[in-house]
Amino acid sequence: MTVKDPSFYALVQLGEALRKIPGKNKTPMSVEGVPWGDLESLLEQTYQQNAWFTRESCLFALNYWGEALKEASLTQWLANYKTPEGNPLRVALIMAGNIPLVGFHDLISVLLTGNSAEIKCASKDTLLLKYLVQKLADHSPELRNRISFTEGKLGPFDAVIATGSTNTSRYFEYYFSKKPNIIRKNRHGVAVLTGAESPGELAGLAEDVFRYFGMGCRSVSKLFVPKGYDFDPLFNAFFRFKHLIDHQKYGNNYDYNKAVFLMGGSPMLDNGFLLLKEDQGLGSPIGTLFYETYDEQETVIEKLKASEHAIQCIVGGTWLPRAVPFGNSQKPELATYADGVDTVDFLLKTSSESTALH
Repeated sequence: MTVKDPSFYALVQLGEALRKIPGKNKTPMSVEGVPWGDLESLLEQTYQQNAWFTRESCLFALNYWGEALKEASLTQWLANYKTPEGNPLRVALIMAGNIPLVGFHDLISVLLTGNSAEIKCASKDTLLLKYLVQKLADHSPELRNRISFTEGKLGPFDAVIATGSTNTSRYFEYYFSKKPNIIRKNRHGVAVLTGAESPGELAGLAEDVFRYFGMGCRSVSKLFVPKGYDFDPLFNAFFRFKHLIDHQKYGNNYDYNKAVFLMGGSPMLDNGFLLLKEDQGLGSPIGTLFYETYDEQETVIEKLKASEHAIQCIVGGTWLPRAVPFGNSQKPELATYADGVDTVDFLLKTSSESTALH
């Protein structure tokens, strides 16, 4: 794609600004252009709006996008696509609210393909995205006319990208059936262990499990381990996340699920802040990690293939097809699309087809 859209360099400049934000600095951080005051104030407001969106989680998301929005990375991502030729679309974006800035990739895909966005945020995830949009508009004022937010009914639109649960997806599929659409459902992250992982790899797996309290669709919620697997090294790697039990919502979920499992007589391993339960399911509750044992690696590969419709991300060694390295589940490349659906290609084709119809 030959980049013509002004959003490209606005995103590059945004990335430069985000890379200047310290990841763990506890001192107040004043960032010019924040509409609600300094960044510390914004992070506090975000936490008050949604207690799952801790300062640490928000800074992780902001730092991730700072690294992702480099000119070379954006250029490499877009190089495989044709330059937009169709009429600009008005794209409705209905965003999930499970982790900070979860819908930002959809927004930049819309902008870089020359289109406009009408955004409906999750009710408890509005502040950070509006902050980034404001920063983009500071670099490219033209974008103020191409990005809008709504809390009520969507206005006229040409296409829609909607993300929600498996239950809400049925409503989305019905309601948006007459428009070009991408409808996303619940998916889960899994990891496959062999028992030969290094301490560094297990430390990376801990990041994949606990980042965002395990609430992301790319968070590892299920392990496949060989029979007779020794969980002690894994629990040792997990220990640095023991502070999560002090988070009220996480602690309440942990206590509730522990009580449910105990009353049901379910055997489990418990390290005081995480429950490890043998279970066939892929999606484990907060504060819980499911696991399943296997005999042969080929058996795991076959099982993963049979469940690929429900899997967002596979973490494991290089022997595992399409595996993400340990510690990288929450750091996807720009060309890694949710549910495996190429958003940029969808937008380019929809724009081209819309132009042909007119």
